[in-house]
Amino acid sequence: MRSTVRNTRTRLLAVAAGLAAVTALGLPAAQAAPTPGPAQLARADAAVEAAGVGGIAWYVDEASGRVVVTADSTVTDEGLAKIRRAAGADSGALRVQRAPGVFKPLLGAGDAIYGNGYRCSLGFNVRSGSTYYFLTAGHCGNVVNTWYANSAQSTLIGATVGSSFPGNDYALVRYDNTSLAHTGGFTAANAYVGESVKRSGSTTGTRSGTVTGLNATVRYSGGGTVKGMIQTNVCAEPGDSGGALYDGTKALGLTSGGSGNCSTGGTTFYQPVPEALAKYGVSLY
Repeated sequence: MRSTVRNTRTRLLAVAAGLAAVTALGLPAAQAAPTPGPAQLARADAAVEAAGVGGIAWYVDEASGRVVVTADSTVTDEGLAKIRRAAGADSGALRVQRAPGVFKPLLGAGDAIYGNGYRCSLGFNVRSGSTYYFLTAGHCGNVVNTWYANSAQSTLIGATVGSSFPGNDYALVRYDNTSLAHTGGFTAANAYVGESVKRSGSTTGTRSGTVTGLNATVRYSGGGTVKGMIQTNVCAEPGDSGGALYDGTKALGLTSGGSGNCSTGGTTFYQPVPEALAKYGVSLY
């Protein structure tokens, strides 16, 4: 009996030694998925655009190594599947998230700058030499040739002298009424992810939030794609279009569009100010 016990113990020790040897040598660990490189991110970015799905916004987040796709409420599950199919082998580089409401240019009727039955918001005052202008949204400038300071359209502001939408979303309006005051105090700056910002608009006043993405492409539901947008979680509503996005005295963007509202929150997008200044050869003051 002692011999049997001894032999059993010997075998158990041998097995334990074998396990220890395997542990010492190390079993191959499960390989984590590699972070997508620049080439894969570029392919995924192009695939999202090529999918042609409306109601989405997307940007390359180099910090996380993902193409972040935000879909509004009009995008179906099949629409998201179409995006993933378009990305194919690069679909692992996508991070898809939902936003409530519908991405659309925030154009509405009410109280701020008026023309042709529309209301938008003044962005930033600018000038070229001794001529004064202001920036607003391009989708506003596209539909209004002459702007007024009141809803009765009896107090002239001036004419739209330049407008770009889609592609970009900025417009330039000249002050033709010399009796109107136009103050300044801002300097142009580029936004950064995580920046605390404020937005002013004629519908919802001043609201605050954070920059969540840069260089976003937005394909608005109903048509119109804009690129190079600042993405934020600041709320906005129709009529806020063209209003100023800023951080202190830093002029960052012009309200383009978004989804949601200021009761439940939402996602909004802004045309960067430096690009508009360069386009029209004007400066803040």
